[in-house]
Amino acid sequence: MAVKFLSPEWLSEVTTALENHQGFQDAVQGIEMGIQFNVMDAPFGDTGYHLVIAPQAVTIALGVREDLDITINQDYETATAIMRGDLNVQAAFITGKIKVSGNLAKLMVHRAGVEQWLEAVSHIEVDY
Repeated sequence: MAVKFLSPEWLSEVTTALENHQGFQDAVQGIEMGIQFNVMDAPFGDTGYHLVIAPQAVTIALGVREDLDITINQDYETATAIMRGDLNVQAAFITGKIKVSGNLAKLMVHRAGVEQWLEAVSHIEVDY
């Protein structure tokens, strides 16, 4: 059964996928990094979620945190295209569809974790 994108059920599915995806677990081993994803123009209003990677655990939650390393701003259309695999993150960045602020060097050093994140969640049935 499909889960609604950006819902608590979606976050639960994402959490399970990340915990069980060896490629993601390997890619984030020993990393400490937090990413805030802001999604504007969603059908239910502007929203956000954040991913915090620490040596002890990886957590993902709805809401906005100001104290994270990286902030990614995108509109709902871009966010859904990336999550579906229809839009490459690098292409979205280059074309200005996503705006990234914060510690860009840290993001680039650990981009394998982001790539594995997308791989880990690619099998989740999502209702956009």
